[in-house]
Formats: sequence, C-alpha cells, structure tokens
Amino acid sequence: MRVVVDLNRCQAYAQCVYAAPRHFALHGREALVYDTAPDDADRAEIERAAQACPVRAITACADAPRKAAEMSVEASVETSAPGTGAAR
Repeated sequence: MRVVVDLNRCQAYAQCVYAAPRHFALHGREALVYDTAPDDADRAEIERAAQACPVRAITACADAPRKAAEMSVEASVETSAPGTGAAR
C-alpha cells in the first residue's frame, strides 16, 4: 500500500494523527510526518485517517499497479540496445 499526503493542501488539523497514530505524527505545530508505505494489514486504519482529513489531503492506493508499471519499465530497459534506446 502507498500513502501520499498533499502537503500543500494539508492544514495540520491532525485528524489523521488521531485516526492512525502509528502512521501519522505532527512534529512541531505544522510539520506532518507519515508512513509512505504501510502494510496492507493497516489498510482500514489508513483509510479511516484519509476519511478523517477535513481537507482530503491523504490518498491511499494499492502497490500492485505501481509495481507492474515498474517491472514494465525495467523490462524495456533490459531489452534496448546499448546507446540506441531502441528495442532489439
């Protein structure tokens, strides 16, 4: 699972900290620190934190699509001829 917080949108209301304290924390009055890759077992807690955010700054998504895209990029890099960028 992957978590992204739009820090430009975040207003430090800290509702995510209350909903998922193991994954979100405020350092100082406004600096949000968060776990970008929590375990899938924590999905319910992360989704609760995302729903608690009054400005909807938190996005959570599954890792599977991203990993598939990374494998596709790696495969295309391995099959390209050196110096040409073209596939063999």
